[in-house]
Amino acid sequence: MQQRVKCLLVDDLEENLLAFSALLRRDDVEVLTASSGSEALKLLMVHDVALALLDVQMPKMDGFELAELMRGSERTREVPIIFVTATARDQHRLFKGYESGAVDFLYKPIEPHILESKANVFFRLFRQKQQLAQQLQEQTETLRLNEMYTAVLGHDLRNPLSAILMAAHMVQHQSDDETVRGTAKRILASGKRMTRMIDDMLDLARARLAGGIPLRVSDSDLGESVQRVVREYETAFPDRHIVVQHHGDLTGAWDAERLAQVASNLIGNALQHGAADGAVEVTLDGSDPAALIMSVGNVGSVPPRVLPHLFEPVQGGQREPGQNQGLGLGLYIVQQIVQAHAGRVELQSADAGRIVFQVKVPRRSTSP
Repeated sequence: MQQRVKCLLVDDLEENLLAFSALLRRDDVEVLTASSGSEALKLLMVHDVALALLDVQMPKMDGFELAELMRGSERTREVPIIFVTATARDQHRLFKGYESGAVDFLYKPIEPHILESKANVFFRLFRQKQQLAQQLQEQTETLRLNEMYTAVLGHDLRNPLSAILMAAHMVQHQSDDETVRGTAKRILASGKRMTRMIDDMLDLARARLAGGIPLRVSDSDLGESVQRVVREYETAFPDRHIVVQHHGDLTGAWDAERLAQVASNLIGNALQHGAADGAVEVTLDGSDPAALIMSVGNVGSVPPRVLPHLFEPVQGGQREPGQNQGLGLGLYIVQQIVQAHAGRVELQSADAGRIVFQVKVPRRSTSP
């Protein structure tokens, strides 16, 4: 069964309403009739119609005036209107009709086949519009449920992973067997990487479901937070060189842990994708009294096809196959955190064999 649609007929002559109704009414079409503009407006307030056929010449309120009122209402603005008239073709009236919002004109006497053909086009379009709206609603709900499931899953994975990390840490420090300690070290490294993935999953869910990543703003020194991140990466990547430069005042009111996460994601991204023999350069510029700028640069390049999707989550199609790249959420989460601070992040340079990401955040952020 096709979805039932509604068609509105407006004419001050009863015989015209009966004739048009007989032509258009069928099992999948409900015909609504009105003998005046005011009656039509009342029907439009309670019914969603696929098409309105308006007689041009009616007393008190003609078809043009009714069409203008329909176009002025949010509810009826998109209803297709076909004017029906018995007068001869007149360019001025045609212009006025289309200016009022008409999509077509029909001239009396009406050819039944033409009326049915034109009406069927708009009935099909209305059905397709409703089907698309329903599909969008279903997909939106499915996405919301998936993100809720991701948040719950990420939260529930924390406890068993914490137990694994604690056990591996104890083995590493208490065992006298070098092989066992090495195995425990690898478990710890993999466990910490899994922890970062879980954190990314939770941040993705927060950004999608809560409309952004929440902040805990307090006065802090961002330089200290970034130095801690750098020390962690120097331990994890002893063969790589990370250079930190800073000048100016690096204090402010922001979420230092979140901005440290921004630095961690950008530095980790530079270590992973940059040239192995090139240094990662981190610059903190606090010379502006109103904002702080953090730049992370490395030797390398960004493929042109990736640039339009750089900050989109899980862009698997743009990632290199066979590489251990995590979930692909790093830059997306960086963008969400920076936007939560009312700042901006951008790829400042992607040519000349060098990649530089720049983050600028206001000196004092407010929690959303």
